[in-house]
Amino acid sequence: MFALTGSTVATGLTLALEALPALLLGPWAGVLLDRWDLSRAMWIADLVSAAAVALILFADADRIWLIYLAILAENIATMVFRPASRALLPAVVGTGNELAAANALNALTSSTIRLAAPPLGALLLAGPGIEFVLAVDIASYLLSAAIIATVRTHRHPSGRETSRPLEGFRYVVRHRALRGVLVGQTIFLTANAGLTALLVPFAVDRLHAPGYVVGYLISGLGAGYLIGAALSTRAATWLGTRELLAVTQFATAAAFFALFNAPSIPWAVVAAGLIGLPGSILLITAETTIQRTAPTAMLGRVGALFFAADSLALLIGAVAAPAVTLVLDLPLTLNLLAAFAVLAAPLTLAVVPGHPAAFTRISTGA
Repeated sequence: MFALTGSTVATGLTLALEALPALLLGPWAGVLLDRWDLSRAMWIADLVSAAAVALILFADADRIWLIYLAILAENIATMVFRPASRALLPAVVGTGNELAAANALNALTSSTIRLAAPPLGALLLAGPGIEFVLAVDIASYLLSAAIIATVRTHRHPSGRETSRPLEGFRYVVRHRALRGVLVGQTIFLTANAGLTALLVPFAVDRLHAPGYVVGYLISGLGAGYLIGAALSTRAATWLGTRELLAVTQFATAAAFFALFNAPSIPWAVVAAGLIGLPGSILLITAETTIQRTAPTAMLGRVGALFFAADSLALLIGAVAAPAVTLVLDLPLTLNLLAAFAVLAAPLTLAVVPGHPAAFTRISTGA
């Protein structure tokens, strides 16, 4: 989008459109996921994503709307896939120590992909071109669908009525720990979304690099995520949940300053790695807390609510950050967003309870 339009606003809009499906439809998807076969929902979502990415092959400067349509379709599928994946994992491994280990393993796998795939994408973009990159993306979705279609589970769907899409919201509001995690993470992820929306302009205008250098930055991030994922289960024994969330939020925000004030590409890649290390532990800790604290029969709805909150943060950050650059210059905007991310740490300490007993499930009245 940035290559076709040269516009930070248009680039930010593509990121904002990623958020709309989960924000508008997420609560209803959560209700359905609590009643569906989760593996079936996931492979169907993969097929929809493959078809959506295929639309981009037909986009050009006169048909920008195809990119917007593809982003909406792909993220409708993601709106189903991510909460389904979150709900399926504790049904497989339980909610004890193996859950944290499983989340760490998932993060380790994702970090390995994050480390290896972006430079591969950059090489393919500089070589065969964007069409080949898109073809590889489509093939990856199809392969994922084929693998997930072989999964069989014995999870029993909820027998509740499907007309209560806001039940997950009501549960989180009543649960002090989940409510606190939701507030702290939403603030942090809003700043993160704004910085992500400006990552391509930062690489092009501040580092004076081609846009595909963003792939190298994401690889640096992936390297940090890889280390953080390996340390996450040990870190959980060092600090309580509240303290671990706050410390990793603060450390990640500090690394944002290092990245967006980096004088060169190598320094920027190193700073991206410093973001990934605490960022990985932060995301694993939040994910495990949600899975352990939400009732199994409501995990789809609670998970969809958190996904919708993530999407709201993405929408606000992606729209606001490019708009602010029209008033302030890019470096000042980047540093203000990094400062906003710092605020998440004291807020988390204030709103998330510190006692372990606060992270137990409450009665739903069912």
